[in-house]
Amino acid sequence: MLIVRATKKLLGRIGPPTLGEGERATTLMGQWYATAMFWKPQVALFVNEPTLLPVLMPLAPAATLLDRFPRQVAAVLAAHGTPQAVIDEELRQMRDRRLAKTANRRVVGIMNEFTFLAEDYRGDTPVPDLLALAIRLATTPCGPLYSKHVSPDRELAALLRSFTSPAN
Repeated sequence: MLIVRATKKLLGRIGPPTLGEGERATTLMGQWYATAMFWKPQVALFVNEPTLLPVLMPLAPAATLLDRFPRQVAAVLAAHGTPQAVIDEELRQMRDRRLAKTANRRVVGIMNEFTFLAEDYRGDTPVPDLLALAIRLATTPCGPLYSKHVSPDRELAALLRSFTSPAN
């Protein structure tokens, strides 16, 4: 099961929380956090809770955002060299989706930092390449990852190594 924890401003666009008590994410990557970036056109920023990996995608149409999200995750994971078997399993686990309120201020803080950096990185480009922008953001050193692998791209690589190691 995919769990997306959305900010209040995004919940207002995509609907009320649907997460039941005791329900847990079953995806390899765990929960995702999401917010709206009010660019023209509007963009949704997702950040994975354990790895802080960012994913950017068009917000519109907001009603289908969670339905479209797995395809964008697959594109970002593929761009980071994730094995296709891992991507396929992640997509399989994402078929069932739940929406919830944010619960981790650390991840919300990282989303705010990524929003600021993305605005700077896109510059005057009216419609930036969201995949390339997400890949660039993933190289950003993040305070919560300093004791681990420093940046989301390296944290993802470590997670994948642990998942695909012969011991598993």
